[in-house]
Amino acid sequence: MRPRLSIEGGAVRLEGPLLFVRRTLEAGLNEAVEVSGSDGRTRLGRIAALDEQHMTIEVLESPDGLALADTALRLRGAPLEFALGPGILGRVFNGIGEPADGGPPLPARVLQPIDGLPVNPVERALPRDFIETGISAIDLMNSLVRGQKLPLFSCGGLPHDRIAVDIATHARLRGGSDDFAIVFAGIGVPFDSADFFRRSLEKSGALARTALFLNLASDSSTQRLLTPRFALTAAEYLAFEEGRHVLVILTDMTNYCEALREVSSSKGEVPGRKGFPGYLYSDLAQLYERAGCLRGRAGTLTQLPILTMPSDDIGHPVPDLTGYITEGQIVLSRDLDRLGIHPPVDVLPSLSRLMKDGIGGGYTHADHPALANQLYAAYARAVQARVLSSVVGDDGMTPVDRSYLAFGRAFERELLHQAAARTLEASMEIGWRLLAGLPEGELTRLSDAQIVAHLRGRR
Repeated sequence: MRPRLSIEGGAVRLEGPLLFVRRTLEAGLNEAVEVSGSDGRTRLGRIAALDEQHMTIEVLESPDGLALADTALRLRGAPLEFALGPGILGRVFNGIGEPADGGPPLPARVLQPIDGLPVNPVERALPRDFIETGISAIDLMNSLVRGQKLPLFSCGGLPHDRIAVDIATHARLRGGSDDFAIVFAGIGVPFDSADFFRRSLEKSGALARTALFLNLASDSSTQRLLTPRFALTAAEYLAFEEGRHVLVILTDMTNYCEALREVSSSKGEVPGRKGFPGYLYSDLAQLYERAGCLRGRAGTLTQLPILTMPSDDIGHPVPDLTGYITEGQIVLSRDLDRLGIHPPVDVLPSLSRLMKDGIGGGYTHADHPALANQLYAAYARAVQARVLSSVVGDDGMTPVDRSYLAFGRAFERELLHQAAARTLEASMEIGWRLLAGLPEGELTRLSDAQIVAHLRGRR
């Protein structure tokens, strides 16, 4: 690391959170900068772009009070880093890793760059095992596996904030392991949502195993770009330094992408699809690919990013590119929400591509995969039966089709809808009970032994 260097009187333009400065010293991209004004305040920033003549500084705190003639910069000679150590769990931070709960600074044990360290792909291990979230539609039908990145696609007005808190409160490893931790990041959230996250986690007692990062909607857009990076850096410390199994919940990634578009436009970059920068895919990949398991390391890092789909469009660039990078998606349904189903998870377009590697014998239950497959097939048939019923009416349906109509209603009201968290065993019990209402000849995804063991006595 080179010595810290200072620049005075080099500022030429200030546009929102971006400060444009004449380049008179050697500097590096993403280097941390201290920005001081005549008001005596020192603000944190980083170099976002540079050429031979100029540098663009992202000011991560309010630029109010900065005057071009009196602005001074101090280059730290290193990228932004997060000082981490024991005691991070149970703490609340702002979007750039500063304590926001009135507590003392963290006792620093290590300094880690917030953009993460490069990982040799050979060191990555295949995600295995199961994280129980307490939500039947996820645990039973689209299981979350340790080391996976599984996004949740929502729409404006749907209860994704409540779902995020429910998962943070009830998620656990089977077997009661105490080395499980949550890193929860609210990105560009209004104050009432931030207060809801904090109060809910405190009331449930989950805050004791959680590191909470809150970036408010009123904060700088440049700070919004760093919130997931600080949160993931904390998660990497917990996972790969302390050996914990960490679940990272990021909400709302659409706010992050819109901040990226705003900052990119301010820097004069050529816009791409819907105004987002052309590097949106690689930028998201830098965040999502920080999930995983490493050989020789005890801990794992699992991601559950939550994003809202603008205009309910799953083909929008943000969900579209997220789907390419991650291993599936959990999709919320506005129609189910209107029916009062909570959580309104639409299981048909939802998918967990790594589910098969974390369930079954030795992980959950030997009959879990077959049960999930049969429930999915039966619900898909029930949706088809509803379409037919809308054309010919219930009287024109066959007895088998009517049994599927009844199954579809019960599936939504009894399995998808839940007033409280459920264990996987409770979810499986409901699933077996619902399948008992279908003709035995329709249960083609189950073996004869499974039908005898779980269904014959219920008919």
